Amino acid sequence: MTDLLHHESHIISAGLGLLADSAALQGARVTKVDWAPPMPGTEADLAAVLADPRREQANALAVERMFGVRARLVEVVQAGTALGLRAGEFLHAGPPIDIERMSGPLRGALMGAAVFEGLAEDPAQADDMLTGGNFHLEPCHHRGTVGPMAGVVSPSMWVFVLEDPADGRRAYCSLNEGLGKVLRYGAYGSEVITRLRWMTSVLGPLLATAVRAHGPVDVTAILTQMVQMGDEAHNRNRAGTLMLLRDLLPSMADSGFAGSDIAAAARFIGGNDHFFLNLAMPACKLALDAARDIPGSTMVVAMARNGTDFGIQVAGTGSQWFTAPALVPEGLFLAGYGPQDANPDIGDSAITETAGLGGFAMAAAPAIVRLVGGTAATALASTARMREITLAEHPLFAVPALDFRGTPAGIDVTLVARTQILPQINTGMAGQVAGTGQVGAGLVTPPAEVFPAALAELARRARQP
Repeated sequence: MTDLLHHESHIISAGLGLLADSAALQGARVTKVDWAPPMPGTEADLAAVLADPRREQANALAVERMFGVRARLVEVVQAGTALGLRAGEFLHAGPPIDIERMSGPLRGALMGAAVFEGLAEDPAQADDMLTGGNFHLEPCHHRGTVGPMAGVVSPSMWVFVLEDPADGRRAYCSLNEGLGKVLRYGAYGSEVITRLRWMTSVLGPLLATAVRAHGPVDVTAILTQMVQMGDEAHNRNRAGTLMLLRDLLPSMADSGFAGSDIAAAARFIGGNDHFFLNLAMPACKLALDAARDIPGSTMVVAMARNGTDFGIQVAGTGSQWFTAPALVPEGLFLAGYGPQDANPDIGDSAITETAGLGGFAMAAAPAIVRLVGGTAATALASTARMREITLAEHPLFAVPALDFRGTPAGIDVTLVARTQILPQINTGMAGQVAGTGQVGAGLVTPPAEVFPAALAELARRARQP
């Protein structure tokens, strides 16, 4: 012991910073470890889940299945045909919600969709019909679909159809409208309805024809490339959008459609950096759905928000939702708006983070901080921090700035509970008043409560004989 004291001391500190700071002031070499106790009240459930003999093998299988999916765009069709939606039926983002608890943007999007479908003459009548229970509402996730922001899908809308060629499973998403005053942000003005009708009469049929002529588009391959080109596939999809347009434009030109329609569609897609988001999302859902229903697995397979509640689903707990009030994002606002205008978090687009993209891939897209706030160092730190709560690194999503290490993927409920580190999500912000549209973009996390709730259900199942 006496001999040890003649060497330079190196103190590793975990927990309270006071002791580390005091030692540093006395000349000691100090390494601080970022540590926190488990989430309060989770100790018994953590012990039960960690002792579950199925857990390690189940999580390995969940990761293997997620990484094994190859998503291809195979069709563009109307939602009524693809999803079996009938008049008066609408899908929405996030977990189920009652009409009386519905957020402004979701309510506004449903009002606009009802006018678009010809079920109401104006938004006011649509609102009365909604309040009166005239419409059937269901989460997108319940029909193999994902929708950004409000995520409203109606029968006449066209949807992308993605398929895994290995087993024929499919996932769906509507076409992206662009930014600003658009339906998915809860706007329902005449310009919104006019754009939707053009997308239904021109853009959807043109894309359907182009995809049939081109053949399947390898969306997973585009995702792999765009991560190395500065996109994180949630709030930045510039490279992905242009690669998609490169693939489809020749077939669009040969489609037989009027030259003016082809030019308008090319301008619309090329001028909408978010267009590829609506392909990235179903690609991620396709991958994560492959990991569902694995007893003992603690991997998150969905994170979704309806503007009121934030919900997660876990591989080992079936289709059960674990929900808590959604948080308001923090970030940058469009001119004329501020924090008082922002609605709580909304949308199915956090499926990208769930699959290792978005906030988990910020190190690949430092330019994203100009949209959501922060610095380039913030982007690197965000990806590094997410490694603490994930099961693996994605073999396809390589980050140049990290020597081509894969993005962290496979959120583990037990790791979130043990570290108190919450998943980082990049997101847009909708105005809380129906009809407003987009007010900004920023960063947000799930409410912490959803993870102990999921852990408790996993523990209950682990304790069953």
